[in-house]
Amino acid sequence: MARVKRGVTAHRRHKRLLQDAAGRKGAKSRLIKPAREALLHALAYATRDRKQRKRQMRELWIVRINAAARQNGLTYGQFIHGLKQAEVGIDRKILADLAIRDSATFGRIAELAKGA
Repeated sequence: MARVKRGVTAHRRHKRLLQDAAGRKGAKSRLIKPAREALLHALAYATRDRKQRKRQMRELWIVRINAAARQNGLTYGQFIHGLKQAEVGIDRKILADLAIRDSATFGRIAELAKGA
């Protein structure tokens, strides 16, 4: 049985790994083991942070809606409760965008929430 030499395969794998690790400091962009560890950590952080980004965006929307609702004489909780009572189906992302870009429309929505 012939001997199998794996230099080409390993070199290709290492080259791809180092290309993915480009831009990191020191040994993490030049040596195989540190580069592999850095990439594994980076992938783990990316997975975790995709979840966290959703939480952080919702927090930001709530802060913005709360600030705009208070300018219209409501707290955030009262505003959201009023919208549910009035059966207004606008999500927090759109409400936060309206609060920043179009305060007149947000004011009309706040009046709806107050009325309910």
